[in-house]
Amino acid sequence: MASVPFDRRPGHIWFNGEFVAWQDARIHVLTHGLHYASAVFEGERAYEGRIFKLAEHTDRLFHSAEVLGFTIPFSKDEINRACDEEVARQGLRDAYVRPIAWRGSEMMGVSAQHNRINVAIAAWEWPSYFKPEERLKGIRLDIAQWRRPDPRTAPAKAKAAGLYMICTLSKHAAEAKGYADAMMLDWRGQVAEATGANIFFTKGGVIHTPTPDCFLDGITRRTVIELARRRGYELVERAIQPEELAGFEECFLTGTAAEVTPISEIGPYRFRPGAICQRLMADYDGEVRGRPAVKAA
Repeated sequence: MASVPFDRRPGHIWFNGEFVAWQDARIHVLTHGLHYASAVFEGERAYEGRIFKLAEHTDRLFHSAEVLGFTIPFSKDEINRACDEEVARQGLRDAYVRPIAWRGSEMMGVSAQHNRINVAIAAWEWPSYFKPEERLKGIRLDIAQWRRPDPRTAPAKAKAAGLYMICTLSKHAAEAKGYADAMMLDWRGQVAEATGANIFFTKGGVIHTPTPDCFLDGITRRTVIELARRRGYELVERAIQPEELAGFEECFLTGTAAEVTPISEIGPYRFRPGAICQRLMADYDGEVRGRPAVKAA
């Protein structure tokens, strides 16, 4: 299915309360969400037919909509059921699930307070975000030109479509240089995240990760922090300066798409995927499949 364009895939998409044929899930070219990025979305994964932390993703979808100033016209329970039904209807076991809500085409202009709020949910088979051979040995990251903005200038706590423009630009630039992704700094010049995943480092058995004050505190990020603490690792959330990368030993990304992915290189800095990363990769795989290696206290 990888070579089939996303608008031509088989099956059905949940669209404003009903299932429609995949190719009929359409919007008008003058949709506000297309022109002004008035859209919020989630990225979820199903493992063995069960969506991991579905309720948490739905909570964040509703929070993101609230931040952008609109109300999703369905209850959280309705969205949760629709996500589960979409996965089942598509006949998927391991899948990626994309709920999205956006302002429609009733008004065109910056102000669109009376536009209909539309909601759609699609699901498709999607293997590892990075090539398997890259993931096992650690992927290579560039350092992005673009920076995560000051939260006073953008709704950093929402998973909003407009915030991903600089992510696409950064990832495209990195791929053009032969890298798999890019690490982004924030507006202060501190380490922030990758283009679609949070980042962690290790040194002397301690795990370090940037404080999520201008980027999403990812659901996978929080899960991995919990797994690390179950293992007894010390974990420190703090401001990390880019020059500190020279002293770290391991580095890895976390995200719904990325899962737990080791990093071998960020620009001039080198890392060696090791025991901490490997253990958390295994623990995360067990957690999402309902077979936790270490039980929560």
